[in-house]
Amino acid sequence: MWKGNSPGSNQGSAMEETSGELVGPRNWGLEDASGLLAMASLPIMSAWPLPLVSSALTLLLGAFTSLFLWYCYRLGSQDMQALAGSRAGSVSGGPRGCYEAGRPSPGSSGEPGKKPRTEGLVSRRLRAYARRYSWAGMGRVRRAAQGGPGSGGGSGVLGIQRPALLFLPDLPSVPFVPRDAQRHDVELLESSFPAILRDFGAVSWDFSGTTPLPQGWSPPLAPGCYQLLLYQAGRCQPNNCRRCPGAYRALRGLRSFMSANTFGNAGFSVLLPGARLEGCCGPTNARVRCHLGLKIPPGCELVVGGEPQCWAEGHCLLVDDSFLHTVAHNGSPEDGPRVVFIVDLWHPNVAGAERQALDFVFTPES
Repeated sequence: MWKGNSPGSNQGSAMEETSGELVGPRNWGLEDASGLLAMASLPIMSAWPLPLVSSALTLLLGAFTSLFLWYCYRLGSQDMQALAGSRAGSVSGGPRGCYEAGRPSPGSSGEPGKKPRTEGLVSRRLRAYARRYSWAGMGRVRRAAQGGPGSGGGSGVLGIQRPALLFLPDLPSVPFVPRDAQRHDVELLESSFPAILRDFGAVSWDFSGTTPLPQGWSPPLAPGCYQLLLYQAGRCQPNNCRRCPGAYRALRGLRSFMSANTFGNAGFSVLLPGARLEGCCGPTNARVRCHLGLKIPPGCELVVGGEPQCWAEGHCLLVDDSFLHTVAHNGSPEDGPRVVFIVDLWHPNVAGAERQALDFVFTPES
């Protein structure tokens, strides 16, 4: 049975507990229920005045907001520094050596074992892209940006694959890529063979070197090697495109042309009899070069990764020029020059997210 104070003491006990403390041990009974209910109905007073609590919360919220804005500012400034540094460093995939040979770009080292000076710049831009967007679907690009095995200047298959600027690890690589890998673009170029050949006839010259270089033709960057580019390092050359409408129309119809990337070039490549381009490697394994044979005299040879091949007029060869390769024209002067139309395409195994990231990093200079 519950024991409690006498009914006359209920009022006193209720008054004692209004202070919020229990004064001494005591026994509670059913007769104390009315007092307990009266205590529960009393308002709970805060230990801190409400205006002071509100001010403290406001200050705390302001401090957190300031820290968040500072973090966003720091993150954005790092992105802008990476982008500005890349443009200032002029990461170019253009053919500064012979266009046929795919020689290293100016910011890179062509010697095996040496990493290009632009490798850190490329990695910074890739990380800036990932911070702004995501690494989703870009496992190979992420490993390249982190400087893992096979990043810029790395070695590929048996050391004969040495791209000078960017190496995507785990990308299936063979010196000569099967035609079916780029069936649409190969068939389009081959069907455009007559128009492209006519365009070459309209801009051709004697290539003797004794006459002034015609408009649109680049100086011979290697003995006996001439080129006329419709796209150079991802930038359209308007005058040359207007002079070659058939070739330009074919380029516009391609699905995998690297037209918005500094690795992307397209144009005519001429190799004179007796000319030889010794072993060299292109800037990246993310692309393949499509060679459409226009004029192929006897004695011409292309060796990629130790595998010899020869062009055929009206047919395409898909070449991974990140492999060590050599080009030679061993014919006689009477045979005339060897002429091919070369277009840089995306490697068929480079995914869409990877292409977008690399287009962002290697945006053509304005």
